Amino acid sequence: MAGRQDGTRQWATGAGEQVDWAEELLDHLRPAGRDVRRVVTWLASATHAAVSLQDGTGRLLAGTRTQLDEDLVADITSGRLASAALEDRGRHLRIVRVERVHPAPAAVLAVARETPFDRRAFDIVTHTAQVVELLLAGHESTAAGHRLRRAASDLRLAILQLLMVEDTVSARRVAAGLWPGLLDTEAACVYVVESSPEERDRLAEECLAVTGERALVVRCPAMDGHVIVLTPGERAGQELRSLVGRLPGVFLGGSARQSLARTATAYGQAVSALAVARFRPDKAAVYAERTHPERLMDPAALHGWTAHLLRPLDTLPHHTRAELLATTRLGLEFTAVNTAKVLGVSRNTVRARMDRVESLLRTDFTDLTVRATVHLALNAQAALAQYPADDGTARPGPACLTDLLTGSALRAWAGDLLGRLEPDARNLRRTLRTWIAVGGNAERAAQTLGVHAQTVREHVRSAEPVLERQLLAAGSDLYEVVLAHLAAGDLGQPPLHGTKPGHPDSPVHG
Repeated sequence: MAGRQDGTRQWATGAGEQVDWAEELLDHLRPAGRDVRRVVTWLASATHAAVSLQDGTGRLLAGTRTQLDEDLVADITSGRLASAALEDRGRHLRIVRVERVHPAPAAVLAVARETPFDRRAFDIVTHTAQVVELLLAGHESTAAGHRLRRAASDLRLAILQLLMVEDTVSARRVAAGLWPGLLDTEAACVYVVESSPEERDRLAEECLAVTGERALVVRCPAMDGHVIVLTPGERAGQELRSLVGRLPGVFLGGSARQSLARTATAYGQAVSALAVARFRPDKAAVYAERTHPERLMDPAALHGWTAHLLRPLDTLPHHTRAELLATTRLGLEFTAVNTAKVLGVSRNTVRARMDRVESLLRTDFTDLTVRATVHLALNAQAALAQYPADDGTARPGPACLTDLLTGSALRAWAGDLLGRLEPDARNLRRTLRTWIAVGGNAERAAQTLGVHAQTVREHVRSAEPVLERQLLAAGSDLYEVVLAHLAAGDLGQPPLHGTKPGHPDSPVHG
């Protein structure tokens, strides 16, 4: 007996012995050998015949195409005949019905050879048809399972994207049918679990297994190695920590508890915490509740200023306004490409929405001081309902940004934060101030300072551990440092001009 390269075995005809064909056929049911095409190839070799497997429409599923009588095939696939044996133009044919999982139509296994079928060949064809039937059923069940899991995965992503744009009503409606009670909450935490892209699918399944039906588990559409988990309860977070602890090369970042409408904010916090987790022994971190600049501002003045700054958007339909604000909030934290992937839209859509907000506010998002102050307003905007609307009667006019930034507590915080840079002889504070002033562009900062662009990048990178904030990646950390420079008087006030006159979205003033 000689071995074949495709893993099947041939008959040892010269020795007068035959390998048990049933054993060979059963080998194709082992987990490593479940391939219908290989079974059909084996059948052709075992019976010295041409073999085809096709469905009722004539579509070839495996083997080589064989011309068959259409009426006969219809009789077999419809169930009027279970099988047929005939001689046709010098060929000896054996045709057997092969059942498939409903609603797939039945198939036919056709074996054509030049010599008549003996008992052995007849039995091989009959039993092979049964094996093919089993393999097709297993394949179609597996495929159906994959389709079901893919559909559930797509739904989870759709729910997350609705939450990202603050459409909590629609998100709850979609979730209610498949995961009852999951979003019956006002607040939740977001976790981001990181692995290599190759391990991400397995990690997502692990996250689903440990959280059960108590969390929304989504493969991040923007980062190939990330799994996003939104959960209303604390238990899921504990289970994720335990999971990360026993998996090498896996890290976990978590947000503070946020309202569902602030899912985008929670996601940004989780990503920020993930950066810290990479340097922790337990590979996990939760967003630090450190002192943020907005907490050192007068709440009523902050929210009055926020309402005034964002007032040009108030005349828009509610869903349009929410969409623009949510997109801009994410767009200020991440790149346009990643924001588009998270929201499930094109990057051109992201840019168009941000351009519209930029035009309505009559400002320029390429200016880091503008980005930082608009980011401040968007973070404060979610809490506006806690304060009465600023109608201008309580004071001569709404608070201006200068009023917010000159408070003693905020100035002390800014002085302490930026003062950490003073001991470095390289004058990191001057480099950082210059770099921010030119929009975070190392080449332009280098021209101003008379140094190499790489020196600017090294100085900014050196400032990150001192300030305990990421600076080279745009986001909350960078904007806090920008606000500190504004409060300390190291940078000029951002150009925020209010509503652009004559813009079609501008409020009409009498």
